[in-house]
Amino acid sequence: MSDNDPKHADTGLQRRSLLKGTAGILATGLAPAIHAQDKPVLRYLGTAVNQDKEIADKFKADTGITIQYVAVTTDDVTKRAVTAPNSFDLLDSEFFSLKKIVPTGNLKGIDVKRVKNAGKIASVFTRGEVAGKKVGDQGTAPKKVIFLEGEKSKTFAKSPTQWMSLIPTTYNADTLGIRPDLIKRPITTWAELLNPEFKGKASILNIPSIGIMDGAMVVESMGRYKYPDKGNMTKKEIDLTIATLIEAKKAGQFRSLWKDFNESVNLMSSGEVVIQSMWSPAVTAVRTKGIDCVYQPLKEGYRAWASGFGLPATLQGRKLDAAYEFINWFLDGWAGAYLNRQGYYSAVLETAKAKMEPYEWAYWMEGKPAAQDIKSPHGDLLAKAGSVRDGGSYEQRMGSIACWNAVMDENEYMVRKWNEFVAA
Repeated sequence: MSDNDPKHADTGLQRRSLLKGTAGILATGLAPAIHAQDKPVLRYLGTAVNQDKEIADKFKADTGITIQYVAVTTDDVTKRAVTAPNSFDLLDSEFFSLKKIVPTGNLKGIDVKRVKNAGKIASVFTRGEVAGKKVGDQGTAPKKVIFLEGEKSKTFAKSPTQWMSLIPTTYNADTLGIRPDLIKRPITTWAELLNPEFKGKASILNIPSIGIMDGAMVVESMGRYKYPDKGNMTKKEIDLTIATLIEAKKAGQFRSLWKDFNESVNLMSSGEVVIQSMWSPAVTAVRTKGIDCVYQPLKEGYRAWASGFGLPATLQGRKLDAAYEFINWFLDGWAGAYLNRQGYYSAVLETAKAKMEPYEWAYWMEGKPAAQDIKSPHGDLLAKAGSVRDGGSYEQRMGSIACWNAVMDENEYMVRKWNEFVAA
């Protein structure tokens, strides 16, 4: 799921509201030890949904280092990284933003030799593989942008190096949400989003860079066109995709175009909409109301997204050491377990597994029926005993990626055309 939403930080319960942040456990000692009386404050720039008081408290309890959250919208995260790199010490950004940030020289390459678990980061990031099998890499697949040629490089490396642009935090693969109790038949393809059977009961998300990729998944599944790269369309391909969406909109297909998490939850739980673009925690939020909602695996695969931590080029001394301490702490298991319990995937699976109960790992990561009730880190019931996670195991779900969230070369043109769709 990604959230390239200008209003993203403005609503209380957002797409990743269940993702109450990011956290880890012990400092690894790889960063030089910082004396207790001299602990720095790390300014953490990101969206509000990734920033949680409990995480800052946990990190401070473990290390003595204070995290000071700087919450802005997704678009503003990128803008700040480009225009005000001295205004933060730690960047929490989506991988697709890197094509805008890295050429400015404002990011420092992260030295993998200072990151204890760097070699255990999931292969979907470093090689574009899940369980040894290549996954779809249309759009900004992390493997294209995760390595830099050097610490001060403004260009991406074509193969692994000592320097990473971002250390991965959260990632997942998105699909359509459905109300099986109201649809009453199997849904197996993205094309169903524009099926006239659901006229007035369908919805697509109104975030251009993501919505158009959902549109492209539909166009392709309808057999209208096969895109060389859904994440980097030509003007003609953008025109075709938008024309298809406008045609459906004028025919009354869409109940609404949603922009934030709460809106998508309300549309689905009320039954006004039975099929729509959706994010994993929104499906969970509908379910916690006792309403049947499914994050439906589809034969064409998923649209994936990923976030990570970056370091500003000017960071040095104690602050740099503290930032490495945070990164190491984050990958050491507690954070990964915390993320996995909310339906996200952690960058280092091995350390996260060690911090989870076997029944939790079996449900979230292996696609097995829940041996007992599954609860969030805050104790909310997410799935009852016997339930199976939508999409099955990590290997099934992440192994079925069709494309990744991206910023297109023709982004300005695409946004203009998307606005024509919204206005149609």
